Formats: sequence, C-alpha cells, structure tokens
Amino acid sequence: MIALAGLSDHGAWGIALIIGLVAALAVAGLLAVLIRTVTDIDRSATALLDVAGRVASNTANIPQLQATAPVLGEIVDEAIIQDGYMNALTDGFGGVPA
Repeated sequence: MIALAGLSDHGAWGIALIIGLVAALAVAGLLAVLIRTVTDIDRSATALLDVAGRVASNTANIPQLQATAPVLGEIVDEAIIQDGYMNALTDGFGGVPA
C-alpha cells in the first residue's frame, strides 16, 4: 500500500493505460475467436443446407411408393409366370442330347 501511495499521477496513468491495453488486447483476441467461430458455423450451415436439399430431392418420391403396394400381388404373379417361362426355356439346356 505504501508503494501505491508513492506513485505520481503519471505513474498511475501509466498503470491504468497498461491495464487498459491488456484489456483491449484480450477483447480483440476474443473477438477474433468469435469471428472465426461464426465463420465456421456459417460454413457448416451452408454445407448442411446443401446436403439437406439433396436429401429432400432423394426422398421426394417416397410417397409414390404407396401406389406400389396394391399391385405387389400382380407383380409376384407375373414373376412366377416369367419364372415358369424361363424354366421351360432352360429345361434340357446344357444336358446331353438324347
């Protein structure tokens, strides 16, 4: 306390200016970190929006799949018929001629 009482006005102003400079440098450093973080967030959000658009375009036709359910039985029946045709065509294929 005695050392502080012995400071002149110029010394006190000098200490105040040094403290102010340190505080200003700390604020400037924190602002730089904030700006870098905001830039990273902006870049990530832009990439996310791009991916979200592609996902939306890939999933836009999903509701049309509901129209497929009523004809699944017909598809299976046709597959069985086609399988029968293929079996008829390949019967005896590769075998020894009689």
